Amino acid sequence: MNARFVAIALASAFALASASAQQYVYPAKGQSPDQQKKDEAECTNWAQQQAAATPAAAPPPTTATGTTPGAGVRGAARGAVAAEVVGGEADRGAAAGAVVARNRSRQANAAAGQQQQAAASQNTSKARAACLEGKGYTVK
Repeated sequence: MNARFVAIALASAFALASASAQQYVYPAKGQSPDQQKKDEAECTNWAQQQAAATPAAAPPPTTATGTTPGAGVRGAARGAVAAEVVGGEADRGAAAGAVVARNRSRQANAAAGQQQQAAASQNTSKARAACLEGKGYTVK
């Protein structure tokens, strides 16, 4: 179930990023193609500068392996308890629980990072559109 959620989140992030990257710019005030190229380049640079000046949200703390600190310990505890309940060996349950918890933590952290990148791309696209609209273009 968790892997499915991560896959859906990743697909949504890529859809947002590709949708925001596709902009149609119409010269509403009769600007020449050369002027439009110049204006689009200026607005792209300005939007990127705005994005760079905006502080990004701090990523959640992770270990060197990309997991949330304590994920393995919590997973081991759950695995040991589950193994004891079904009459299995607690040490094997703990090991399996730790592996599963670390994998889920890595997946969740990767998905969160990709969603943050997609949001930043969308914000840059909106800033570019605002700049171009200020220069007399229609942007869709």
